[in-house]
Amino acid sequence: MACAKAVGNDGLPNQRPMSRWRASAYTSLLPFPEKCLKIPWTCRYKYHQNHDGSFTVRIAMVLEYDGSNFCGWQSQPGGNTVQDAVEAALSEIAGEAIRVVTAGRTDAGVHAIYQVLHFDTRAERPMNAWVRGANALLPSGIALLWASPTADDFHARYCALERCYLYLLLNHPVRPGLHQHRVGWYHHPLRLESMQMGAQMLVGEHDFSAFRAAACQAKSPVRTLTKLEVTRVGNMVAFELRANAFLHHMVRNIVGCLVYVGKGKFRPDWIGKLLENGKRSEAAPTFSASGLYLAGVAYDARWKLPPFVEPPLTAIVPGTNRPAILTSWATSGGNPVAGATPEVRDICRFE
Repeated sequence: MACAKAVGNDGLPNQRPMSRWRASAYTSLLPFPEKCLKIPWTCRYKYHQNHDGSFTVRIAMVLEYDGSNFCGWQSQPGGNTVQDAVEAALSEIAGEAIRVVTAGRTDAGVHAIYQVLHFDTRAERPMNAWVRGANALLPSGIALLWASPTADDFHARYCALERCYLYLLLNHPVRPGLHQHRVGWYHHPLRLESMQMGAQMLVGEHDFSAFRAAACQAKSPVRTLTKLEVTRVGNMVAFELRANAFLHHMVRNIVGCLVYVGKGKFRPDWIGKLLENGKRSEAAPTFSASGLYLAGVAYDARWKLPPFVEPPLTAIVPGTNRPAILTSWATSGGNPVAGATPEVRDICRFE
């Protein structure tokens, strides 16, 4: 007998008790026994009982997206946003309105390799149905990677311990064609050593007032940057940044300042002076969004989410047909992983 549904005062469907046949069929798809449908104390980290007597499950998901054709993550009136597309797809799968909470709100043109979100639902679906069903409905450029039930007090934003961003910069006299929306670009030669020296001044807990947008709404400009690594392979310069949280435009402003140092406009110690005076007006302009990626979000193991496997990011070095490893994620002891191209030469020529 099918589970009958009625619409409650909130406009969402209320589920009546399932028949034993349907309960057995459904629980065969779940990683916990049938008795958990009665919500014993041992399973309350999976299901939560609401004030109206209904039960909801909190689901965590990871997705990736190309931000080139979207007006950022956050929903806005009349805007073509990633959040709107994801919520529309999940709502159709669930048969009820779904609202998602994300680990980070990316700006227009910014991409994500590992964006984490969570939502609550009364719908009964196996995890693979959420992923495959939503991917069939999502527009090109957005894909869900996995889904997992999690504790009802898990929060994608507030439970995050660390976020990782990656900025890819093409340092070449000629602007990119094929990768124009995937990388930033600077046409004059950059001194890697100078940028690395300037970057190390930003590591640690600092007041990043000089590196945040004027419209930043964060209550405090103090952030702890645990890593800022600048590497180069051929024409591509990669900036890897890790912090407990980031201010609005913080990564792009840091990249812009390091480019100023790399081209020789300022010495590396200029970065330290910016930290001291905190004046945004004296820093470099905000760099383009094209090369920025939300690369990962770290959580405590107690949330029992699938482990975050840092991807070996690759890109085609302009002027060659060979992939080049761009970040330290793809190396071990300084040696490229199998399948990489260790002999990629610097083909960037400035004449």
